Amino acid sequence: MSAAVALQNISKTYAGGVRALDDVSLTVGRGSFVAVMGPSGSGKSTLMHCAAGLDTPTGGRAFIDGTEVGGLSETRRTELRRARVGFVFQSYNLVPSLSVADNITLPLRLARRKPDHEWVRMLVDRVGLGERLGRRPAELSGGQQQRAAIARALVTKPAVVFADEPTGALDLRTAREVLALLRDLVDGLGQTVVMVTHDPAAAARADRTLVMLDGRVVDTVERASAADLAHRVTTLETE
Repeated sequence: MSAAVALQNISKTYAGGVRALDDVSLTVGRGSFVAVMGPSGSGKSTLMHCAAGLDTPTGGRAFIDGTEVGGLSETRRTELRRARVGFVFQSYNLVPSLSVADNITLPLRLARRKPDHEWVRMLVDRVGLGERLGRRPAELSGGQQQRAAIARALVTKPAVVFADEPTGALDLRTAREVLALLRDLVDGLGQTVVMVTHDPAAAARADRTLVMLDGRVVDTVERASAADLAHRVTTLETE
């Protein structure tokens, strides 16, 4: 399987009969940037969690880098995520007591892997933190913390990076810089990025945007403008 991520007829039902995902199929090609949008409660975060192996679907099959996640033990699933998946969150999730350098290389230590120093150096230069490696997260701006989080997500050379509202805590200018960095990682390094966002301007940076409603993908848009995406989501919310 050549896709970085593939979902086949995924469903997810929680206790009480709440159906968060309803027969969703999705293929994310390598080196592509996919955004997932939708109203609150549409299932977009659940989709990401199932795709990333953080949650177990009720039905269907999920693959990461050709490996079926559902057939793995919890230990093997954790190992797969550490090796093949990077995560970027709205709240950065950096360890306050560690330096920027140690935060970036933390996934390698958890996986007991030696760092590729040339790769790490390239990432640090790419995200513009070369002069701040010795600082703690509290000494950085929000944008710099998110840049460190992006470098951390890439340090293991993952098959895919999942970004959950990566600009949600940033001001407009800094958000644009972070989105430009994600776009550059796709175009310049061939990285695969799947981003969940409520922001049409963020989704407009993607190659493809999936619009969700009631646990289903109801629209797929290629290279859409922010205005077009905002109109589509607003229309769904008012129908």
